[in-house]
Formats: sequence, structure tokens, C-alpha cells
Amino acid sequence: MITAKPGKTPIQVLHEYGMKTKNIPVYECERSDVQIHVPTFTFRVTVGDITCTGEGTSKKLAKHRAAEAAINILKANASICFAVPDPLMPDPSKQPKNQLNPIGSLQELAIHHGWRLPEYTLSQEGGPAHKREYTTICRLESFMETGKGASKKQAKRNAAEKFLAKFSNISPENHISLTNVVGHSLGCTWHSLRNSPGEKINLLKRSLLSIPNTDYIQLLSEIAKEQGFNITYLDIEELSANGQYQCLAELSTSPITVCHGSGISCGNAQSDAAHNALQYLKIIAERK
Repeated sequence: MITAKPGKTPIQVLHEYGMKTKNIPVYECERSDVQIHVPTFTFRVTVGDITCTGEGTSKKLAKHRAAEAAINILKANASICFAVPDPLMPDPSKQPKNQLNPIGSLQELAIHHGWRLPEYTLSQEGGPAHKREYTTICRLESFMETGKGASKKQAKRNAAEKFLAKFSNISPENHISLTNVVGHSLGCTWHSLRNSPGEKINLLKRSLLSIPNTDYIQLLSEIAKEQGFNITYLDIEELSANGQYQCLAELSTSPITVCHGSGISCGNAQSDAAHNALQYLKIIAERK
């Protein structure tokens, strides 16, 4: 009798069976339909005389289900003594969201649509030794998302999840190319700024940006929300030549905007960076 150990995935169980019977399972991808909102893969597995298929929202899940179907046939075959614990390891599709692989899913999405692969950059880390927090920036073409987490890996996963969540809001008929994505508020271009009817951006055009006690960080945040771009403040560890704190404000516009700020504290440096970013947006928005 061939007995599979408990706690293993169907892929592992079927592989053990193949090793012991000298019929190593062979997996082939039959179909790869990567839609922006719901990617679908179909895999075929052949082990000896048995052939089964499985479908899932990732390659791993499709192979998992194909292997599971093959195992069910083996269990039902009275001529094969094959003991499999019941239940097997849970179906990946039913696992909590944070146990899936958003990084891999985003990469597969980019490959399918002919985009450049996502780029991840660790932009910031801080907090006490027992409670570190990391911030990672994920860039895909001209767009950007940030993710935070207690580890570099978690921050990277969270950034990828944000991209996938944003893409999932796009209807199926508008996923042909990244150009379509631009039309669904995933980015802010200079053209859209100049022609925007938004209240905040038009208020900026009329503002002198020199009124005392203005909260420039809040004002920039309101414009970002209205125009559909993100802001990331990157504190620079080194002080400036005159001993001031420094900060970069990065805007996920298309093209990306980066403005420098300095001040007597981190907060003042961020406010100065936001002020400079607002001045730059004002110049761009007023151009004809």
C-alpha cells in the first residue's frame, strides 16, 4: 500500500505516488487567460494512464486542482492501494488573502499585457528594534503604489496587493492595454491637470501659496485625492550643508514628480517639500 503523509498538498501527494510507482506527474499549461480583474489558468496533469485538468486564478492553484482530481481517481480505483488522509491541505483559493501571492500575480499580469515588470524599492524603514516598519514603493510603467509592513517582504506584498485591488475595479472591456488604465484614474498626466474641472486644482491656480500658516501637506493631499495620484514622503537621513533636515515628496503623476524640501525639523522639511510640489503643479496646471 502507498500511504501519503497528512498535511501535504495534492501536488506533493501525487509526486510521492509518482516517485514510488515510477510515473512522475507531468504538468502542462493548457490555457492562460489573464484578465485584469480575474486571471484564469488551466493545467493538465498526466500520471501513468491518468490525465486530469484543473482550473484556478493562479498557476499554482490550477496545478493543485489538477493533482487533486488525479488523486480522487486513484483513491476510487480498487486495484490501486493508495491511502490518502482526508482532508488534504486546504485549497489555496480558500486560504486568507494574505497567504496568497500578490507579487507573483502582479508579475504574471504585467507579462501577459506586455508591460515592464514591476519594480520594488525600499524607501523607508523606522521604528524601534522590536517593532520595525518598512515602506516599499512598487512601480509599474508610470504608476506607483506604496506598501507598509513589519518586514520588507510584507511591505512588498502590500504594495503589490494595492495594485491588484486597483486593477480589479476596471471593467473587463477596458483591460486591453495600459493606455486604457490611464483613462480610469490610475494616473495623473500634465494634460489632465491643465484640463481638469476639479475644484482643488483650480483653487491652486488662483492661490499665491504664500499665506502664513497654510497646511501645505493637507492641501497637496486634497489635490492628490481629487486628481488621482499618490504622495510619498521620503525623509533623508543626512542633514543639509547648513544643518537642516531634508525630505523628498514623490508624486505618482505621469511622469513622476519629485520635489525637495528642507527645514529645522522633519515635519518642516515635509511641509517645505509639499509647498515646492504645489508650486510645481501650479506652474504645470497654468500652462496652455
